[in-house]
Amino acid sequence: MPRIEPLSPPYPPQIDQALRRWMPPGVTHEPLALFRVLHRNPDLASRMFALGAGLLGHGLLPDIDREIVIARVTARARCSYEWGVHAAAYSHQVGLSPEQLRATTEADPAAHASWSAPHAALLRAVDELHDSAQLSPAAWSDLCDHYEEAQLIEFLVLAGWYRTISYLANGLLLDEEPWASPFPTS
Repeated sequence: MPRIEPLSPPYPPQIDQALRRWMPPGVTHEPLALFRVLHRNPDLASRMFALGAGLLGHGLLPDIDREIVIARVTARARCSYEWGVHAAAYSHQVGLSPEQLRATTEADPAAHASWSAPHAALLRAVDELHDSAQLSPAAWSDLCDHYEEAQLIEFLVLAGWYRTISYLANGLLLDEEPWASPFPTS
């Protein structure tokens, strides 16, 4: 049971319009519970929309790289809600194999799946950020071998954003979406 109940339909017209804007075109299920809780504070939701939508739809990182970062950040934060949403909605479409996706939930993802050098660098960097909120010179150098400065900045924002989203979903005790991928238990 969530700590704050998501809004339920029928939504006031302004909220309905805002919620539909947050969802991809043609989606047949209700807007995400996370979005429906955020719209209990419409001003905050509106401010969050710009960054979230920008990272998902207009980023400089390749889509698969973005989803690797999101999967690892949410897995390290034990945010089954957001991990499951992205696993179901994006992982296959960007080219993540089931083995790679599951590996993002393991203690050492590189030991459980084959990763390209850039992807291994992203996973190591996410782990360092999670553990210390810093990047070692080696981790930064590894990232610099594969990404341009603008992408490096985006990576840091993306990792921080999904840490924030994980705090929000975990703090609210959001129930997993019924269509989301289940978080691996072992």
